[in-house]
Order: sequence, then structure tokens, then C-alpha cells
Amino acid sequence: MKHFLFTWLGTAVALLITAHIVPGFFIKNFVAALIAVIIIGLINAIIRPILSILTFSITLLAFWIFTFVINALTLWLASALTPGELFKISNFGAALLGSIVLALVSSIINYFLRKID
Repeated sequence: MKHFLFTWLGTAVALLITAHIVPGFFIKNFVAALIAVIIIGLINAIIRPILSILTFSITLLAFWIFTFVINALTLWLASALTPGELFKISNFGAALLGSIVLALVSSIINYFLRKID
């Protein structure tokens, strides 16, 4: 349970950092980041596997680079499903760049959080 909470908090912090780095990526506050991470997690659990199966041949042909597009689409969908103006992504380019930055920042944060756990 502690690992889950650390991962949730770490990803929320990574989302805030990504919002400061990527133009067109907006998070209102830390609570909004926590809500956005829950929505992103639900989308990754439900919709992302379906997208991955449907686009497997494209992903294979593009040497797995297309996974960044899938990540961007899931982030963009999460921003559309987040209530109010808590988490917004202005366009697909911001979602694509944000997905790359979020993956890098989240990996670094989670690496250090695993050392604590």
C-alpha cells in the first residue's frame, strides 16, 4: 500500500513538473494533479490496452515509436475527462511532448522513491 501511495504522489509531482516545462500543459494545483493521475491511471488500465492491440502493427513497423502517440492520446483524453479546468492540454503537440517529458520525469522520481521504500 505504501508503494502505491508513493507512486501516486510521485506521478502527481511529475505531472506538475511536466506542466511547468511543456507549453500548453496546464495543472491547476497539487490536488488537481492527484485527480488527474487517478484519471490517467484508469484510462491506462481500460483504454490503453485496447489502443495498443488495435495499433500493434503500426507500432511494430515504427519500431515502438508509436507508443509515444498512444501515450499522448491517453493523456489528451485524460485532460478532456478531467472535470473543470483542473488539467488541460491545449493540443496534440503539447500532449506528445508532455507524454515524453512525463515519462522521463516520472521514471526519475519513481527511481528515487523506490530507494526510500
